[in-house]
Amino acid sequence: MLRELLIRDFAIIEKLRIRFDNGLTILSGETGAGKSIIIRAVNLLLGSRASTTVIRTGADQAEVQGLFEIPPANPAWNGMRELGFDPAEGLLIRRIVAANNRHRVFINDRLVTSQALTGLTQHLASISGQHAHQGLLKERLHLQMLDQFAGLTGLGNEVRDRFRELLPLLAREKALTDKQRHQDAHRELLTFQRQEILAAAVTPGEDETLEAERQRLRHAEELYTLVYGGIERLYGEKGAIMDGVARVTEDLRRAAAIDAGLDGALQQLEDIGYRIEDIVQVLRAHLAGVQVDEKRLEEVEDRLDALFKLKRKYGGSLEAVTQHLVTIEAELGAIENIEEALADVRRRIEDQCRRLADSARRLSAGRTAAAEKLARAMEKELAQLGMPRTRFAIDLRPVPVAEAADPRLVADGAALTESGREQAGFLIAPNVGEDPKPLAAIASGGELSRVVLALKAILAGTETVETIVFDEVDAGIGGAVAEVVGRKLTELARRHQVICITHLPQIARFGDHHFRISKEVRSGRTRTRFVPIGEEHRAEEIARMLGGEKITAATLAHAREMLLDTRTDGTKKKQRKGAAGSRS
Repeated sequence: MLRELLIRDFAIIEKLRIRFDNGLTILSGETGAGKSIIIRAVNLLLGSRASTTVIRTGADQAEVQGLFEIPPANPAWNGMRELGFDPAEGLLIRRIVAANNRHRVFINDRLVTSQALTGLTQHLASISGQHAHQGLLKERLHLQMLDQFAGLTGLGNEVRDRFRELLPLLAREKALTDKQRHQDAHRELLTFQRQEILAAAVTPGEDETLEAERQRLRHAEELYTLVYGGIERLYGEKGAIMDGVARVTEDLRRAAAIDAGLDGALQQLEDIGYRIEDIVQVLRAHLAGVQVDEKRLEEVEDRLDALFKLKRKYGGSLEAVTQHLVTIEAELGAIENIEEALADVRRRIEDQCRRLADSARRLSAGRTAAAEKLARAMEKELAQLGMPRTRFAIDLRPVPVAEAADPRLVADGAALTESGREQAGFLIAPNVGEDPKPLAAIASGGELSRVVLALKAILAGTETVETIVFDEVDAGIGGAVAEVVGRKLTELARRHQVICITHLPQIARFGDHHFRISKEVRSGRTRTRFVPIGEEHRAEEIARMLGGEKITAATLAHAREMLLDTRTDGTKKKQRKGAAGSRS
């Protein structure tokens, strides 16, 4: 529940700190004093959109800070733990609205996103006002209220979760189907490329080897002439190099016999002779392989041309061609697996649809049984709130099949959605003889306020929020009805922290705590004051609400009598409760 609210430079509020307690807290005061600003500030804490229009004139930023006490049963407890906070320390929310639009959100002094704030605060508080009744006019929320009344929230969450589990399966099926639709042409292309590469029977380095062979074949005649001429000059012709080397070797051999110092030179020259003989043998062997073969040259050039085309098409090298073949094999394998993958995902969709339909049927049965009970309970509550003989109905109707996200998301002639297979709408006929109509068609704000209060009273035992704020719950009512509303708020305050802004003393007298909001002008600026009213001064505020700013002895006496009746009534209730407890 909300323990403390701090507001700085927000609208006409310069600085305001309010501490709240359990029970029913009444906020009263003159029109325009700033009561609605309190509501806007709390809304900002709960995640409403920030606007620079709330910044007080002359200030650079506005700040709203709220301290909430979180019980372990509230979903916000686990939400805080998931975000890394200790909920036992409380939840401190701080929002800063800057003139430069660089707004910031802090939770327990850590900067967070607006999305994180919204996800955390949805179970903290609800604000019901004449013009913003917490979604009461939005039919999409009526099912949630019905489920809450019937204790079907868990089953509703099951339906929602099963529906959401279907969404990625449907997306996967679509992706596979699209891929399958285009796979025939793609498979044909891949198969052609695979066959083309395999038929080429490429071997690593083949292009380099063939290039060298082509070079030899193109210049075979010249090569033969050059090699043959070399052999002749080295060994074959008259006066060949080998002959000269032999003569010199013989001369050095005789000289070395005379002078041993020439043995080294003789040895080197003999080695040269042997090496020349080896070279001649190599050249002769090579010459045997040199031939003019136009047919082979044509074959080599054709093969090189084929390899060039493959390289240009698949990556620029024979290594790239080989790697592309590996990729083709993998893609063809994946294509072949699409059928199997598609069959698998369709089996899963069918199974999930069956489970979703089963959960939705059970949810529908519970809703149908609870709708009539909620309608009768609402009529009873509205009668107590001054709307006797009001007819209240809940229109449960199947979701049109045309709205199904997928043809398989249909059960018993209705589309399956994350909310189940039906839509709901609250209908009301405040006047005898009228047909029940949607709440949005109700003209009276007072009637709508009482519908909100009746729903809150009925759902009090199942409401997950800890704090309920009523703004102008007294719109369009007065007298005895206002007193009934006050008693109803008192009952609601036994289960929740209730904060109520009211102009009616018949409601204000029931408050456990009372604050008066006023405004004053100081130094040319309007400021809002927020003053707690002690028990000794409550009669004066009730008297002001009864008769205006000028309090007479009669209105003061009336106010004291009203407060006395409230205290006496409360004592009697406590006595009756105690007696009932002793009897049990």
